[in-house]
Amino acid sequence: MKKYAYIGCLGFLAVITTEFGIIGILPQVAEHYHISIDKAGYLLSAFALVIALTGPFMTLLASGFDRKRVMLMAISIFLITSVVSSFSPPFWLLMLVRVLPAFLQPVYIATALSIAVSQADKQRENELMSIVFSGVTIAMVTTVPFATFLASLLSWEYSFMVQAVVNVLALAGIYFVLPPMPVTEKRSHGSQLKILTKPTFIISTAMNFFMITAWFSTYSYFAEYLNKAKGMDSTMVSYMLFVFGVIGVFANWVAGKMLNKNIAKTTAFFLSGTILIPILLNFSDGNTVATIIVIGIWGFLYSPSFLNASTYMISSVPDSLEFANSLATSFGNLGVTLGTTVGGWIIITKGVGYNPWIGFVFGVLAFLMIGFRSFLETRTASVETNYSNKTEDCA
Repeated sequence: MKKYAYIGCLGFLAVITTEFGIIGILPQVAEHYHISIDKAGYLLSAFALVIALTGPFMTLLASGFDRKRVMLMAISIFLITSVVSSFSPPFWLLMLVRVLPAFLQPVYIATALSIAVSQADKQRENELMSIVFSGVTIAMVTTVPFATFLASLLSWEYSFMVQAVVNVLALAGIYFVLPPMPVTEKRSHGSQLKILTKPTFIISTAMNFFMITAWFSTYSYFAEYLNKAKGMDSTMVSYMLFVFGVIGVFANWVAGKMLNKNIAKTTAFFLSGTILIPILLNFSDGNTVATIIVIGIWGFLYSPSFLNASTYMISSVPDSLEFANSLATSFGNLGVTLGTTVGGWIIITKGVGYNPWIGFVFGVLAFLMIGFRSFLETRTASVETNYSNKTEDCA
C-alpha cells in the first residue's frame, strides 16, 4: 500500500536528517570544539561505521518483533539523541549520542521497506521502494538545507533542534497511521545467511560499497568544498543544498521508474556521475553560474544512489529483501565511512579541491563490479542453456 510507503518515507526523512544534517555544519562544529575538520567528520563517519558493523545483526535480531514497535523504538532513539545534541555537550558526549541511533538505523530502513512492499505486486515493488527512499532526497531539499541555513543565522545547535522536530513528526505518523504488524512467519537465520554464499550478491555488495565511497568522499565535505574550493559562504552553501535536493527529489522519482525497466542499466547511468562530476567541477573553476549548474547535475545523479545500490543488491537475491537490504545499508554506510575518512585525510594533506577525484577512482571500481556481475550472469545463463539442451537431447 502506498500509505505504508509514505509513512516509511516520513521516517526515512527523520533518519536521514539526523545522519546527514551534520554535513552542512561540520565547519561550525570544528570551530566550536577547536578541532580540525577531519576530526569533526568523525561525527558522520563513526555513525556510518556503527551501521556498517552492526546493521545485519541488528536486523536479524529484530526480525521477529512487531514491525510497528520496531519503527517506533528506532525513531524514539533518534529523537532523544537529537535533543541531547542540541545542548552542545562535550565532544565525547556528542560523539556518543551521534553513535547510539546508528545501531537501529538499518533496522528501521529494512522494516520500512518490508512494510511498503508487503502487500504489493512484484511489478510495483521498485516504485514503492523509491517512495520510501525519496525520504533521502526530500531531506536534502527541505530539512538538511533548512537546518544548515538556520545554523548559519543562529548557531549550529539549532540544526539538531530541526532534527528533533522531524523525528517527532515521524513518530506521530507511525503511531497514528500504521496498525500493529506482528511477524507471523519468521525465517530462520540460517536461510537468510545463505545469500552470503552467492557470488553475484557478493559482487553487488562490492559495487554498493565502491559507489557510496565514491560519492561520499566529496559529499561528506559538501560545505567545506564549496567554501574553500568555490568561495561560497555558509548561506550560499545552504542554497546549494536546497538546489541539490530539489533536483534530487525528481531524480529519485525518475530512478524508480527506470529501475522497473532495467536495474543494471539504471544503476550504471546514475553511477556515471562519479566519473562526470569531478571533471565538470574542475572545468567550472571559479565560475559561480557554472558551479550551480554542475551542482544540479550532481544532485540528479547522486540522489538515487542508496535506492540504486539497494535495488541492485536485492535483485541478486529477490527472496531475502529485509536481510539483503540491511546488508546494503551496512555496506553503503561502510562506504560513507571510508569516503569520509579518505576525504578528510585528503583535505588535511592535499586540500579539499582534490576530493572529487577520489570519487572518480572508486567510481571506476564500481563500474568494474557491474561488468563482472554481468559477465557471471551471462556465463551462468549460458551454462544452464547448454545443460538444458543436453538434457533434451538425451531424452
